[in-house]
Formats: sequence, C-alpha cells, structure tokens
Amino acid sequence: MGEKLVRVGTTYLPVINVNESAEWYVEKLGAVLSYKDEDKAIINLANQSFFLVKAVENGTANFIDAYGEERFSLTFEVAGEEALVQLRDELCQKEVKVGELEDRGHIGRNFVFYDLNGNKFDVWSELSPFFKGQFSNKM
Repeated sequence: MGEKLVRVGTTYLPVINVNESAEWYVEKLGAVLSYKDEDKAIINLANQSFFLVKAVENGTANFIDAYGEERFSLTFEVAGEEALVQLRDELCQKEVKVGELEDRGHIGRNFVFYDLNGNKFDVWSELSPFFKGQFSNKM
C-alpha cells in the first residue's frame, strides 16, 4: 500500500496574545505573516503554515512524558551542525530562551528553544532524507 499522507501542511499553536505572538515569530524566526485577526494569525515558516490560535493562559503545545519530563511536540531541521550552532547563536542574540547543544546518542545534535508563550521546540542538525533530496540544491 502506498503512502496516503504526503506531508504536514499546518500546525496549530496555542498563544495568549495573537498580535504579540505573530510579531515574535516574524522578528525572532523570520516567519512570514500571511493573515491575522483577533483570534488567530497564519504564519509561514519552515515550509509549512502555522496557525497561532488564541488560547487559554498557560496553554502550550508541550506535553509531559511518562517520566514527568516536559516534551516538545515539534522538531525543526537545519542543514548541518554549523547551521545548528549559527541558529542557536542568532536566537541567543535575539534574547530567545534557548537550551544547550545536546548529543542525544543519535546522529547529529539538537537544542531546544521556547516562544514567548512557553511552547517548546526542538532543532536538529540533520535534514530528513526526503527533504534533503528534494530541496538541498535549493538552499
């Protein structure tokens, strides 16, 4: 049976203030704002759309795993360790809450960062094989 789901097109993120959050993603991560009203903003980032949806205070996309650790629900990929280090440095300069570089026992390295609402994201130094094959010559 062939693959039926081709890609993730949209991710929904809970935010407290839609305007402030949209500005944060544009300023800190280079997202492109394509729509905004008082309840949601649509930004384009990392080859997909993100809906920033007005939610209850302290609501995040994070979850607690079976061992009581807060986990991210999304990993961004960059093209190599040099790009990973450069991105982390840029986010630090922009005063984004950023974790340390990590070796998790698999290929590549990672770090985590948080948006202004407390949503936790991961960044990995390795592009997935499909993406690397499809898009690496365009980067």
